[in-house]
Amino acid sequence: MLNEKYRTITEIHDAFDAKKLSPVELARDTLAAIKASKHNAFLLALEDRAMAAAKKADRILAENGKVPRETYPLLGIPLALKDNMVLEGVRTTCASKMLENYVPPYTGTAVERLEKAGAVFVGKTNLDEFAMGGSNENSAFGPVEHPTFPGYVPGGSSGGSATAVKAGFCVAALGSDTGGSIRQPASYCGVVGLKPSYGRVSRYGLVAFASSLDQIGPFANSVEDAATVLAVMGGHDPLDSTSSERPADPYVANLKKDLDWSKIRVGIPKEYFIDGVDVSVKKSVRETIDWVAKQGAKIVDISLPNTPYAVSVYYIVAVSEASSNLARFDGVRFGVRPPDAMQVEDIADFYKKVRANFGPEVKRRIILGTFALSSGYYDAYFRKACQVRRLIKNDFDRVFKDCDVILGPVAPSTAFKKGEKASDPLKMYLNDILTIPCNLAGLPGMSVPCGKDEKGLPIGIQVIAPQFRDDVVLKVGHAIEKGMTK
Repeated sequence: MLNEKYRTITEIHDAFDAKKLSPVELARDTLAAIKASKHNAFLLALEDRAMAAAKKADRILAENGKVPRETYPLLGIPLALKDNMVLEGVRTTCASKMLENYVPPYTGTAVERLEKAGAVFVGKTNLDEFAMGGSNENSAFGPVEHPTFPGYVPGGSSGGSATAVKAGFCVAALGSDTGGSIRQPASYCGVVGLKPSYGRVSRYGLVAFASSLDQIGPFANSVEDAATVLAVMGGHDPLDSTSSERPADPYVANLKKDLDWSKIRVGIPKEYFIDGVDVSVKKSVRETIDWVAKQGAKIVDISLPNTPYAVSVYYIVAVSEASSNLARFDGVRFGVRPPDAMQVEDIADFYKKVRANFGPEVKRRIILGTFALSSGYYDAYFRKACQVRRLIKNDFDRVFKDCDVILGPVAPSTAFKKGEKASDPLKMYLNDILTIPCNLAGLPGMSVPCGKDEKGLPIGIQVIAPQFRDDVVLKVGHAIEKGMTK
């Protein structure tokens, strides 16, 4: 587990330079802590890969005398990887029995770029099966324990990555965000969670859930660390047709300059402070907004009138795309092929036995998506959802003429107890009402810790900016982080 003195990239690199710590020592200690952990945050520890990367980092450090930070901005830094992203030769399960023994033949672009920058991947983290869930209770390999409140959920679907960062098993971790799966667990666990603009980070190597919504992003202990990870893995990738050719901004360098709040217009959407949002969440977020106003920012009351339809739209679009994407897991192209499936004479019986390996939440979404795409229902459901999605995007385009950034809650509540919402899928789905619009519109969004409820459970504030203004999200989030921790 990471030493409390060394929780950020800068702190660790300073320790490397001062010879107080070495990459090999750090990797060895981290791997030992992962093995001893009872959080169930990791599905696999990458011992051989991690130690090889750490030894390489040691050699580079010895050759240079100190960390060459421009060339290797992540040298020797322990990172974790959500287990729906592929590493060549390393088992990738998506927390599903369907892929229990799948070993990919290639490495995803984002991961490859991070490793070239010196990162040491120490393990693959647990998640809701195929990233479908908001509590990390849907994993075929057991739920993840909240890092500081046993008996509570860490959020999902990237709860394993959020827990790994908060518990000190890594400095940063990758997650994927389809409807809030980075920001919501970041808020629940009390860490920074960044969902970049759609197209900012290559999805090549990410097992697809909903292709028009999925985006890879980092969890970290600080906004600066999140910016560092994004700067390394972001940018155009010819292997991903949805990857933007727009150049990335100098995210980390931008954070070195103080933010002039007097030039920032902050939008506060009334739809994000509805009755269903807990009083403690509203209080912490409002206090942060008041602090922002005192710094000189102009506060603008805005309305995003189509927000109430976001959950309905999302759970048509996302499940429809999931139905299509998960069709490949059929025991022929991908997925397990149980021995009893080979004994049947009818092809339908073969598929039944193979696809029985999906968990109940994945089955539910495949069935709903197949229905929404079926003949006679496509126009009534999927097409209509896409039209309303456009209206949601139009809402954001309109309000961003009057404001530079939007602030609001990440989730209606803090982390809840395990099992509390497991029997009511609709209640679980409503947890995403404040994060989903960001994905539907392709915008960057980030959760930054801003307070705690009466039990001490963390609360995050959500920062949203126009598409490809990830620099604004990071700049504002960094200023809030510095100001609220003074």
